[in-house]
Amino acid sequence: MSEWRQAILGELVRLQRGHDLTETQRTPGTVPVIGSAGPNGWHNVARAKGPGVTVGRSGASAGVVTFVNENYWPHNTVLYVTDFLGNDPLFAAYMLRTLPLAELNSGSAQASLNRNCLYGVPIAIPPLETQRRIAAVLGAYDDLIEVNRRRVAVLEEMARGLFEEWFVRFRFPGHEAATIVDTPDGQLPWGWSVGELGGLLHLQYGKALKADTRVPGDVSVIGSSGVVGTHTARLVRGPGIVVGRKGNVGSVIWSTKDFWPIDTSYFVETALPLMFVYELLRRVPFQNTDAAVPGLNRDYALSRRVTVPTGDLIERYGRFAQPIRDQLDALETSNEKLAASRDLLLPRLISGQLSVETAQRELEDAT
Repeated sequence: MSEWRQAILGELVRLQRGHDLTETQRTPGTVPVIGSAGPNGWHNVARAKGPGVTVGRSGASAGVVTFVNENYWPHNTVLYVTDFLGNDPLFAAYMLRTLPLAELNSGSAQASLNRNCLYGVPIAIPPLETQRRIAAVLGAYDDLIEVNRRRVAVLEEMARGLFEEWFVRFRFPGHEAATIVDTPDGQLPWGWSVGELGGLLHLQYGKALKADTRVPGDVSVIGSSGVVGTHTARLVRGPGIVVGRKGNVGSVIWSTKDFWPIDTSYFVETALPLMFVYELLRRVPFQNTDAAVPGLNRDYALSRRVTVPTGDLIERYGRFAQPIRDQLDALETSNEKLAASRDLLLPRLISGQLSVETAQRELEDAT
């Protein structure tokens, strides 16, 4: 710690406002466009060289820090680093994540960051080699999390593919001997039918839980956009399925743990295997049925017509898909633990309170 020097943020990085780029101005390409909340699309031209760091400049994502390895386009909703002043870029990103940037707004009604308001924030800067070692430890956690995310994506695709093979293409076990019959809804395997979604499940309303009344805990608080926080009390025992009611209409979210679905969502009650119901719901076209505010009317949702296989085949799919779900749950639990360990280490490493050697040992224990 004796080698660390007291400084201000303006000695770590120099910042500049990003560049406007509307949807119509974008040309399909491989250059990521980085907005206030992170990547938000692609373009064929870069305005900044990677590795780079951006800070959300305005709105609800003010203060969100994004690290990008490749050349990129920083959107005008961000501030981006134009000069790391000889410091390690990844270390700078982690340092910025420890600072209360969102609280340093320029004083307007809507949160907005001004680079000149940030430069005077006091920080401690270690030697470059120490910066790189700190970034390597924290980056190792993020790399492990990213590997798990990719494995999750592969497993989710396997579950989707299995569902489509059985229930969309009708190539289920024993399909060679199945009889295909003509029905008013088209050709279906014998014993299958088309009926209303409400014949398979029920949608219960979520319950309001304001952010200032939540007590951080192990229960996921879920809205139409996904997990929005945690709480100590559950409304529904996991595993379960949430469907977006307001805002992100028709979104389908899986929760392995106990959860609290808030009032922008429904939660599913069903006697069928949840993996079957989850994949089925992902294919139901829930159109907007509330003109004033994007919303999903429950009666409308339950009246959607879906293909209904035989009960035996649904149960069989549940048994086939469950091992995939178990692997998904294990990976997601691992990522939660890795993220918690990283977030615990981050402020202590960046401030010099924890040695890199100790952090490396904790990383070995975590993996």
